[in-house]
Amino acid sequence: MALAAKDIITEETPSAAPPGYSTLILQNRKIVFGGILFLLILGTALAGALMIDPKLRRSGSITRKLPPHAAAVLGTTSLGQSVAAQMTEAVPNSIQVGLIAALLGTVIGSLLGFVSGYFGGWVDAVLRVVIDVFLAVPVLLFLVLIAALVRGVTVQHMAIIIGLFAWSWPARAIRSQTLSLKTRPFVDVARISGMSGFDIITRELVPQMLPWLGANFVNAFIVAILAEAGLSILGLGPQREMTLGMMIYWSLSYGSILQNMWWWWLTPVVTLMLLFLALYLIHLGFDEVSNPRLRTQV
Repeated sequence: MALAAKDIITEETPSAAPPGYSTLILQNRKIVFGGILFLLILGTALAGALMIDPKLRRSGSITRKLPPHAAAVLGTTSLGQSVAAQMTEAVPNSIQVGLIAALLGTVIGSLLGFVSGYFGGWVDAVLRVVIDVFLAVPVLLFLVLIAALVRGVTVQHMAIIIGLFAWSWPARAIRSQTLSLKTRPFVDVARISGMSGFDIITRELVPQMLPWLGANFVNAFIVAILAEAGLSILGLGPQREMTLGMMIYWSLSYGSILQNMWWWWLTPVVTLMLLFLALYLIHLGFDEVSNPRLRTQV
């Protein structure tokens, strides 16, 4: 039976995961503050969904063009819809887009990056060409083109479209890190112990890269939410479902700025800014945890 690499590693070999990683995360103020802000935004939307009648999202369900007041906390649209009711749908949908796209991009990028960097040879040559081609692709142009061609796009479709273009940068970065890690003594020990290439990747290399993968996931989350908002503002979002981008699109389409209905467009814009702030703080925190040179106070 093959021995696990960690069973015969010397003291000079790094452990499979950074010591005290979970502790460093909990002690990092940026991660804690960003996480609290993110959960507060999501929790408010989910709690609102339980308290606000979903019928108020329909046109003509309430008096039109009301500014924020006691009966309509966030005001109403020119179509007679509650802005607060729309937010209870838009926030979870936008977060869903970011989550699916970031997960898809990170998984694909990690798989290709680890395989390319570890196995090398013709596998690396082929995958490196594929990665370089996708890096050279004008992503925004292709996102606009695909979103325009897909009929009846849904939130899930939008997330997959964005995720399929989110893997190339992490793939290149992970490949570079893998080329360095596979020359370390603990990988040599793993080979000698009889571990296969994929076992070494999953049991030895992936744990070493977890902090960086976490930071990349959050960064991809940010990019996906902003990409969805940009496509939706251009009119290429899910027409039958509400997201933060689609709220901005409909408010601009019905002249909310010209009618001085500031609550209609400002609410989703401020929410997007707060989401970006929360996720960016989490991203910075993961950078500090994974990079000792950035770890000033965590």
